[in-house]
Amino acid sequence: MCKKIQLIKLYCAVCQLYCSITAKDCQRLSNNFCPKFSDEECITIYLWGIANQKYEVKASYEFIKDYWDGWFPDLPSYQNFNRRICNLSDIFRQIASVVITESGIDPSVIDYLHDSMPVIVANEKRSGSAKTAKEICNKGYCASKKMYYYGVKVHAIAQKQYEALPNLFAAWITPAAEADLTSAKENLDFIRDINFFGDKAFIDKKWKAELALRGVCLVTPAKLYRGQAKLNPGETFMNSVISSIRQPIESRFLTGYMKKLRFNTLLKYGLSMDCFPLFSLALLLSFYFNS
Repeated sequence: MCKKIQLIKLYCAVCQLYCSITAKDCQRLSNNFCPKFSDEECITIYLWGIANQKYEVKASYEFIKDYWDGWFPDLPSYQNFNRRICNLSDIFRQIASVVITESGIDPSVIDYLHDSMPVIVANEKRSGSAKTAKEICNKGYCASKKMYYYGVKVHAIAQKQYEALPNLFAAWITPAAEADLTSAKENLDFIRDINFFGDKAFIDKKWKAELALRGVCLVTPAKLYRGQAKLNPGETFMNSVISSIRQPIESRFLTGYMKKLRFNTLLKYGLSMDCFPLFSLALLLSFYFNS
């Protein structure tokens, strides 16, 4: 697809989403209630920069200034643009929820996959002294990478698709130290009548029983218990089956797009940026990869 057509489609999608949110989240109460450079243009520039591998706000601004300046004649200075982006944090959050809700979930498919991924703002050596975005980041341990880090975790639930990437169903961010099970209990009280495939972090008999009352079948791999040398053949086979079912979200869906968007770069801009990874993930996946 032509780049110009892509940009036009992105702008139209942003305008449609912007109009769908409530007035209290976007209405301006100042004399400058209708600026020449609109909020829709500001959001479009930011996302168009990410789509073209410009992962920092300044890089997105300079990319538009150098190559698409004629498309945005009222583009302000970088300082004003950066301030507008930060002030739009609540709007980003509202638009994200709309995009995820309309992401093409098939009600006939009941298999849902969960995965989480660390966003490393500071590596193990600096994890104890880092202070970036401290309102949402802290020090935690990543078992899969066997390392301590400072940052957050991004969680995603996606609906399984046949021979295709899963459809994003829900996503949220937690501090690095918060356990996956604790986060799931707080954020998944709305799920009903599905098969939910998680990893070993979700092994909890009490929560599994609570989910069963809501028609949710929790499926997790077996793990070794204290004193157990190895899994029996049945458990080993079941683990391989569950791993193959979860493979699309583990190796392709979350990890691939997280690396593409480089959320650790976005987080350094502070608390107001915590909604941008969610919105970028939701909008880019639904608009570009599911169209």
